[in-house]
Amino acid sequence: MFKKGIMKNLTPSNITIATLGSHSALDICRGAKDLGFHTLVICQKGREGIYHTYYKTHGKTGCVDECLILEKFSDILEESVQKKLRKKNAIFIPHRSFEVYLKFDYRSIEQEFKIPIFGNRFLLKIEERGKQPNQYNVLQKANIKYPRQFSEPKDIDRLCLVKVLEKERGFERAFFLVDSYEDYKKQTKQKLKQRIFTLPQLKESVIEEFIVGVQVNFNFFYSPMSHGLELLGTDARRQTNIEGFTKVTVNNQSELLKRMPVKYEEAGHIAVTVLESLLEDAFAIAKRFVTATKELIAPGIIGPFALQTIIVPGPPKKEIVTIDVSPRMPGSPGISATPYSRYLYGTSLSVGNRVAMEIKNAVQCGRLHELIT
Repeated sequence: MFKKGIMKNLTPSNITIATLGSHSALDICRGAKDLGFHTLVICQKGREGIYHTYYKTHGKTGCVDECLILEKFSDILEESVQKKLRKKNAIFIPHRSFEVYLKFDYRSIEQEFKIPIFGNRFLLKIEERGKQPNQYNVLQKANIKYPRQFSEPKDIDRLCLVKVLEKERGFERAFFLVDSYEDYKKQTKQKLKQRIFTLPQLKESVIEEFIVGVQVNFNFFYSPMSHGLELLGTDARRQTNIEGFTKVTVNNQSELLKRMPVKYEEAGHIAVTVLESLLEDAFAIAKRFVTATKELIAPGIIGPFALQTIIVPGPPKKEIVTIDVSPRMPGSPGISATPYSRYLYGTSLSVGNRVAMEIKNAVQCGRLHELIT
């Protein structure tokens, strides 16, 4: 979309790093600010306080230099808004909320949002399991193990996790566990009656084997400039209210289940580490993922991506099973608390730091066009 010449005569001092005011905006802004970039957060009216007040740049504190406040997030597609961003030489850093608040309108993201995006905008849609190609196509091509899926509920013969979008919040998924077809019918009938999701949403759901193991998200960075693959950090999700359920005894869990459904809503992340013996397998999986994205959706992955995994026990040895993919900025700034970027760079880096480093290096080398779409 953006030719080599369109980004000429730019320096870190006249580039604005822009993002949507949600998800990982502060991580993006702090990283960009550390590398000398101007930062801008696009906010929805009524939700700008964090960025416009508490983390606004004041002298040596804060990291948000400027806020652009819109009536609603989706107004970012308006030509008048995009014109303002172009005047500021904005490079936009996407994250999951960008897709969510544009109501998963990938045609507009790919064709109507005419602002340089760091990364491959055409890869964002693989998170949607109903799109083609999607993350399962990438995982299959990369020969990466993921949970067995059941296209027909009547085939359920083990504990499975059903992933279905909620009725009220189309971006949240109503996860629930089933262990048989009868259990599936009973639970879906009840949840449809409770209007947790609709029948069309249920028909688009994913049923997959529940993997018992340790959750670890491997947060990688791929640089097209150096063709280097880096592990920036590892983390695990904290989810409500499932964590509360696990903190009570089994008999109390049964009583709780009569009063409230189990939820797997993300509330945050915690930093974790993994055995060094697992790192080689993790890098091998990530390398195959990078290659597969290049072959399926050129130019492939650019910058940060996360492989959300479950580590299962042997024999013969522990194995990494990938349960989800994030082909963009992860939502876990705490991964800088893990040691992996420090092993590589001698200091801990956030994903925001690493993104800004890549952009700054590309600007100085005249290769920015290799990082944007």
